Amino acid sequence: MLIKTKADLTEADVTPEHIYRDRRRFMQQGAILGASTMAALTAPLALPRRAHAQSPDLVQSPFSTDEDKTSYEDITTYNNFYEFGTGKDDPARHAHRLKTSPWTLSVSGECDKPGTLDIEDAVKPHTLEERIYRLRCVEGWSMVIPWVGFPLGDFLKRFEPRSSAKYVEFETLHDPKQMPGQRRPILEWPYVEGLRMDEAMHPLTILAVGLYGKKMPNQNGAPIRLVVPWKYGFKSIKSIVNIRFVEKQPTSSWMKAIPDEYGFYSNVNPDVAHPRWSQARERRIGEFRKRKTLMFNGYADQVASLYAGMDLKKNF
Repeated sequence: MLIKTKADLTEADVTPEHIYRDRRRFMQQGAILGASTMAALTAPLALPRRAHAQSPDLVQSPFSTDEDKTSYEDITTYNNFYEFGTGKDDPARHAHRLKTSPWTLSVSGECDKPGTLDIEDAVKPHTLEERIYRLRCVEGWSMVIPWVGFPLGDFLKRFEPRSSAKYVEFETLHDPKQMPGQRRPILEWPYVEGLRMDEAMHPLTILAVGLYGKKMPNQNGAPIRLVVPWKYGFKSIKSIVNIRFVEKQPTSSWMKAIPDEYGFYSNVNPDVAHPRWSQARERRIGEFRKRKTLMFNGYADQVASLYAGMDLKKNF
């Protein structure tokens, strides 16, 4: 099989009570999940019943779309997660290797209260919500996913970022023994992404720990991942271990690999084509007919003001 190097590989080369009653139990289940078979991935979360909520299991977010959700099977078997391989089914086949407990999340850089938390302590102060978000990938496919998560901004405030913190940098676990894709020079490992501070603090941006009311499957970024719904999917970094507040704009992994094709902002924009294909239309997984791509993935009313006065073709 031909393995491309980072110089000639792109994402397109692969076709990718009101809170939890017991959050410690919620996160401890991740250890079972990380070593389980695919059947165990469908085990429901231990969530409380909540009267009068649309979903009996989770607080419903007002940011959710009312579009039909993509099936759980499609969401968990059609993925981009190069740490486990470049094929769309590689993550589902190989991600069982990943041990998600114990798991620590380090926060450092331009903040007054840096620290390292285990995943349980990172999650437990936050109210978990179901947020049904569109996901649009740069290759031209999309999904509608019911994430379980909480606002990234609420998490970041705990560490008291300084005024010098202009950006937030994220880093995925680097462990080639568990992540066989990292044994190949597909990208420069570990995977790195970044957001401008106002993007990170926007209420649409979340840290997700599950989907469809279940524990986050390993192939979807367990135990904790970023979700930024108005940007192309590769911005929503998975299996995060490090978060840093920084003064200068981070260089993300795809920017480093192919800077002419992958910019820092990566906002979904039908008017800005990828150098080798249009972004004007997309195919929703589970559908045959393509649909028009929406500006900012349909979240323009909420986020367009973040980019007022910017040249979105230059700042792609």
